[in-house]
Amino acid sequence: MSILIDADTTFIVQGITGREAVNLVKECLDYGAGAKIVGGVTPGRKGRDVHGVPVFDTVAQCVEHHRGPIDGSVVTVPPAFTKDAVFEALQNGIKLVVIVTERIPRGDVAQMVELAAEREARIIGPNCLGVIVPDVIKMGGIGGPARDAAKSYTPGTVGVISRSGGMTTEMSSTLTAAGLGQSTAVSIGGDAIIGSSYAELMPLFEADPQTEAIVIYTEPGGRMEAELARYVTENDSRLPIVAFMAGRFMDEMPGMSFGHAGTIVEGKEDTATEKIARLAQAGIVVAEEISVIPDIVKDKLGARV
Repeated sequence: MSILIDADTTFIVQGITGREAVNLVKECLDYGAGAKIVGGVTPGRKGRDVHGVPVFDTVAQCVEHHRGPIDGSVVTVPPAFTKDAVFEALQNGIKLVVIVTERIPRGDVAQMVELAAEREARIIGPNCLGVIVPDVIKMGGIGGPARDAAKSYTPGTVGVISRSGGMTTEMSSTLTAAGLGQSTAVSIGGDAIIGSSYAELMPLFEADPQTEAIVIYTEPGGRMEAELARYVTENDSRLPIVAFMAGRFMDEMPGMSFGHAGTIVEGKEDTATEKIARLAQAGIVVAEEISVIPDIVKDKLGARV
């Protein structure tokens, strides 16, 4: 099994005629058994196609053409128009929205997340690379071209969650090289406000019988690690979790931002040192280096590996 997406997931790409989206569509179609991309949206471009995927002016036209519900959307439109695109997807019954776009105003993101909650939908991102189920389907640019994704991601029992898109692949590749495949890998995005945090994805992994452990990549800034630690403690999680904390040097450089928009340390609780301590208190092992993560996971899984 998997979380969020599977072999039957249908999705569209909003902003499909953009250069990035054209490459993304090909990568997704080439991967695994081939993604079920049932349409794309770029206003004014109806009647065209991108790698055989029909293009429409609106999401409603995609739904009508498909003659049934569409599960998800990958949003690649410019920041100024992202909120409208996400609202359009949610208002047309789409339940999973992967937002690739970065530099979206925080107020817009907050409104998108609020509407998704009202519609009982889920947002992944913004500023993310999407979701992948190894050898089955990928939704977004995660892993890059199909041949590269196939090398980095292999089917298995380890769930991967990362604030960095590139590090999602790096950690999965490290696991793969050690003989540990992945159940589902999720690039959740590095912005200050995102649609799905570690703690919010944990119940999905908990309910997935394929997943036996979780690996996360995290950074200074924000409160997501505190939320994860609280979730694990309060819910007596069945899944061993191994984390890697990047940007530890930031503790000596107050006010500095590390890589992503969400890595601004606003107080002591946001520092790498405090986060590592909080995770450890919840029984989450924090690896010193990414290279040692597989051995820690194997140790945690014991005879099940």
